[in-house]
Amino acid sequence: MKAAVIVFPGLNRDRDMVAALTRIGGREPAIVWHQDSDIPEVDLIVIPGGFSYGDYLRCGAIAARSPIMERLRERVEKGVRVLGVCNGFQILVEAGLLPGALMRNASLKFVCREVKLEVVNADTDFTRGYTKGQIIRCPVAHHDGNYFADAETLARLEGDGRVAFRYAEGTNPNGSLNDIAGIFNERKNVLGLMPHPENLIEAAHGGDDGRALFASALKQVA
Repeated sequence: MKAAVIVFPGLNRDRDMVAALTRIGGREPAIVWHQDSDIPEVDLIVIPGGFSYGDYLRCGAIAARSPIMERLRERVEKGVRVLGVCNGFQILVEAGLLPGALMRNASLKFVCREVKLEVVNADTDFTRGYTKGQIIRCPVAHHDGNYFADAETLARLEGDGRVAFRYAEGTNPNGSLNDIAGIFNERKNVLGLMPHPENLIEAAHGGDDGRALFASALKQVA
C-alpha cells in the first residue's frame, strides 16, 4: 500500500511519521510539500503534527487554506484514507473535513505526557487492528487539543459511530467534550486525533500500542 505525507512550514513530526509508515508499511511514503501542485496516487495520506505556520491566527488555520488542501479534498471524495495527527487534526477541522473545533487546553498549558485511550469504534479501516473497548497507551503533546462541538454535532458523532478514540481512566489532558480524542468524517475515511500513535510503535518507544492503527490503515490488518 502506498502512502504520502503532506508537509507544511512549521511541522516537526513529519520525520517520526515517515519512519512509522516506512517501518510498518515496508516502503517510504511520498513527501508532498504544501506548494506542490498535486498528490501522488496513494492509498493513505497523512498530515503529521507540529506547529504549521507557527500556529498564527488559529492552529491549522493557514495550512487549511493552502491550495494542496483542494487536492486533498478531491482524494477524500474519491474514498482515499486520510489521517491527521495533532496539528494534522487541527488542519482537517479548519479545512471543514472534520466537524467541531480544537480550542486551548482547559489548563491553558502545553501538555506533553502519556494518556490512555479507549477504542470506541473498531470497525473502520483505521481501527480494525484493535477491539472495541480496548484501552491503549499513547503520548500527547499539544496546547490546543480541547475538542468542542455543539450538542447536535456531538450527538451525531456519538450516534453515527464517528468517535474513534476517547481519553480513558481520567487521563483527559485538555478538557475535550465527552473525552473525545479522535473522530471520523461521515464516510469514516478521514480520521483526526490529537494523540501521537507514531511515537509508540516499537519496543524502543516503550511499547507498540500505536502500531495497529498504521497496520490497519495500510491494509496489513484484515
